[in-house]
Amino acid sequence: MPTDDFFHARLDQMIDLHHPLAVLANRLPWPDIEAALAPAFERKNGQGQVVEFSDIFGTALATVGTGVSAAGRPRLPIRLMASLLYLKHAFNLSDEELVIRWSENVVWQYFSGQAYYIPFNNYE
Repeated sequence: MPTDDFFHARLDQMIDLHHPLAVLANRLPWPDIEAALAPAFERKNGQGQVVEFSDIFGTALATVGTGVSAAGRPRLPIRLMASLLYLKHAFNLSDEELVIRWSENVVWQYFSGQAYYIPFNNYE
C-alpha cells in the first residue's frame, strides 16, 4: 500500500484496525458530531457594554466589548477536542496524563483523526 509521504507512514498502516478504538473511530459519525459542536466553539459578536469613564475633560461614555475578537490562537479541530475529552473520561486521566499518553499512543492519535504520527510538542 503506497504512502502519501515517503518518509512518513500513515497511522492506518501502522495500527491494528481491529483495535476497539480504531473500530469506534471508523463507526462514529464524526461529521455529525463536529456539526453539532461547531456552534459552541465559533467566535461570536460581543454585545458590548456602555461604561462611564473619567479623563482630563470630564466624564464620558464609551461602548466596549463589541464585534468579533481576533484575539487568541486558532482553535484546535473539533474532532481532536471531542476525542481527547472521550479518552480522558474513558481512562480516568488528568490533563497532563492525557497529553503524555496521547503523544505516545498511535491508536489514540488515529482515533483523534490524525493521519500521521504527531510528536508531543506540535500542539503546545
